Amino acid sequence: MIEIRSRFGGQVLHAAETAQDVRAAVVQAVAAKSNLAEADLYGANLAGAYLSGANLRDADLRKADLYGANLAGAYLSGAN
Repeated sequence: MIEIRSRFGGQVLHAAETAQDVRAAVVQAVAAKSNLAEADLYGANLAGAYLSGANLRDADLRKADLYGANLAGAYLSGAN
């Protein structure tokens, strides 16, 4: 199981029971319409991930690989 946690309080934003890596966990979270605001995704490999419509407000995306990721309609205000 992979947990996506808040960068501020550490609370679990989404728990992906079947995901083998962070990329798969984030894709599952987006598909489930989980709120990923403030997610700690520092250094995550999200290359090619379908993140359309994701709420990534204030998420930590520093050093994340977003090459080829679909961010159409994603909310990225305050993300770094």
